[in-house]
Amino acid sequence: MARIKGVDIPNDKHIVISLTYIYGIGRSLAQTICKDAGVEPTKKAGELTQDELIKLRDEINKYLTEGDLRREVNMNIKTKMEINSYQGSRHKKKLPVRGQRTNRNARTRKGKGKTVANKKKV
Repeated sequence: MARIKGVDIPNDKHIVISLTYIYGIGRSLAQTICKDAGVEPTKKAGELTQDELIKLRDEINKYLTEGDLRREVNMNIKTKMEINSYQGSRHKKKLPVRGQRTNRNARTRKGKGKTVANKKKV
């Protein structure tokens, strides 16, 4: 298994798909990286030579990925929470940030449903 940016990329998949295992790299960026590095996108990650791996690593280093990107995203969220913006207050309350409804959905963000006492009227 090749290691790029501290992430083990799978050998049995095409290099374009394998690069998406790195945080911050999607399909389109992976194709751009392959094109700029001169690596065939349909080549399996296990078949790459050392020279191709070095070219890929150099190309990936031009972009913000993995730990640096995670740190930047977390800093942006903390800043929003500190300045008490609308999005920051939603983050503090652990509610959906981007305008979704919450009266019947949002279970992913809010967690398991909590039963409210004295709700049932007979």
